[in-house]
Amino acid sequence: MTALTTVSHSPGQTRALAARLGALLAPGAVVALNGELGSGKTEFVHGLAAGLKVPPDMVASPSFTLAHEYPGRVPLVHLDLYRLEDLPEDMLPDLEEYLAGDKVVAVEWAKRLAPLLSGDYLEVHLEIIREEKRRLTFTGHGERSWGLVQKLAKID
Repeated sequence: MTALTTVSHSPGQTRALAARLGALLAPGAVVALNGELGSGKTEFVHGLAAGLKVPPDMVASPSFTLAHEYPGRVPLVHLDLYRLEDLPEDMLPDLEEYLAGDKVVAVEWAKRLAPLLSGDYLEVHLEIIREEKRRLTFTGHGERSWGLVQKLAKID
């Protein structure tokens, strides 16, 4: 298996799939989310948060804030790089610290962070098929992330 591809028929189904993934995540996991605007990246992060037992009323879209941190079974860091075309040099140490830390990190618009994604991470590409229908492709980059893809394949 090179990747796992599945289809979500609604935002709720996207959240449920992400919650199943969130329940599997361990400290240090990085989930790199890519897809066009409106493809469901933030919905996916809401689901991850639910799977990590983050209180639902705490999760917000960080579109105007680079990072939000949430307590949970494993703390979650939600990075949204939408507003960054290039990564400012002064921001790199903080981003590297998040990626190498012991929290779960979910990165929206992760392609903008590509130079820093050298370790083990799970890539999730979300593609709009129709109004609420999305194709999600999960690719593991590293042994731990491939294990997550295989576990998701058994659940799905």
